Amino acid sequence: MALLDEDRLFPVEPRTRGLARDIYRTIRDLPIVSPHGHTDPAWFALNEPFPDPAELFVVPDHYVFRMLCSQGIALTDLGVPRVDGGTSERDPRRIWQLFADNFYLFRGTPSALWLNHAFQEVFGIDEPLGPKTATRIYDHIADCLARPEFRPRALFDRFNIEVIATTEPALDPLEHHRTIRDSGWGGRVITAYRPDAVIDPEFEGFAANVARLGEITGEDTRSWHGYLAAHRARRAFFKQHGATSTDHGAPSARTEDLSPTEAAGLFDKALAGRCTAEEADRFRGHMLTEMARMSLDDGLVMQIHPGAFRNHSPAVLARHGRDKGFDVPTRTDYVRALKPLLDAVGHEPGLTIILFTLDETSYARELAPLAGAYPVLRLGPPWWFHDSAEGMRRFREMATETAGFYNTVGFNDDTRAFCSIPARHDVARRSDAAFLATLVATGRLGEGEAYEVARDLTYTLVKAAYRL
Repeated sequence: MALLDEDRLFPVEPRTRGLARDIYRTIRDLPIVSPHGHTDPAWFALNEPFPDPAELFVVPDHYVFRMLCSQGIALTDLGVPRVDGGTSERDPRRIWQLFADNFYLFRGTPSALWLNHAFQEVFGIDEPLGPKTATRIYDHIADCLARPEFRPRALFDRFNIEVIATTEPALDPLEHHRTIRDSGWGGRVITAYRPDAVIDPEFEGFAANVARLGEITGEDTRSWHGYLAAHRARRAFFKQHGATSTDHGAPSARTEDLSPTEAAGLFDKALAGRCTAEEADRFRGHMLTEMARMSLDDGLVMQIHPGAFRNHSPAVLARHGRDKGFDVPTRTDYVRALKPLLDAVGHEPGLTIILFTLDETSYARELAPLAGAYPVLRLGPPWWFHDSAEGMRRFREMATETAGFYNTVGFNDDTRAFCSIPARHDVARRSDAAFLATLVATGRLGEGEAYEVARDLTYTLVKAAYRL
């Protein structure tokens, strides 16, 4: 008995389904290029066994525990750590049983597809997870994790990963990346520069973070010019550890292009903790433009991930910290918000800015027309709440007619869950094969063209866009 249907995500109509199968077969085994995500570089640096099934599949995965939390299950019962020193469940078997008892909640969701793919393809499990199979499946996975072939580096090779990018904050010492580089292992694990904590005046500890930025770069970050110099130094440090991109989790897509005097004044107010909400937003917006100008100098690709109301629950934030499943998409303006940045650098050769969205209504109305005109812009794939087969189909339907395929950047998995990487890339490949088959069947694309586009969407575009 298999957990997965071999024809999953393909069209129902027989001719189109057959074509989708044929297209998929040509891209199924291409190497995985994962240019943006949140896997832990310590996994690959230390190459230690994953502790247990709960730590692998439940405790770190906000896709999993947010669904369980929505049904009244406490995060502490799922082993999610508390920042206040309080107690969370430590017994991995109890966490796993609770997960298995409620696995039915994931029916029809992308998470179920990813998890079942990992169970079947990574661990060879052929029976559904549920209350009665929980112990047996736990024991099987635990036994696998004790073997050398299930350590992180071995799985990296088995997953056919060509390159994977992690994402580290600006103040990170990158010691794990240094260990990977010096180890002689052939796997390519690179970092990406995420400066939110030293760019956002509303980020907790902003002034202290900026002071620390000065300490580790030797720049006077009490001054505007020293602050910018410190960013340039850290970007160079990240490039030395493989970075080809920066990443910006801005609340909105707002950009500004302020005079040096005005920017310096806002910076002084931010350090003093005297910014209003509007001033903090203006400063963040200006720093996106500053980051774009720095990319002109150092060649780092710029990613902008706006539109999340982060940490919506103050109670969960206080108890468990950031990124614990309580981020919610918001409406996002791009046309007016990006204009200051695009006025400044929108036609600069050699600059690439990759835009993401959590607001699907903006695909056809704003993002595709912008990327279909400005040479610096590319569209990132469906992200976070929309990296599903349905989300990928909607993206292709709404973006392709204006931006085409070649103003997009392929797929990235954006995951913290290592074993979900092959599953997520497989979903993207199947979804693209289905979309291309439909274009061929309806006379909008030649069959030969479809095979070429499929390879580009899977492999070529992502390597070019992220300079890999």
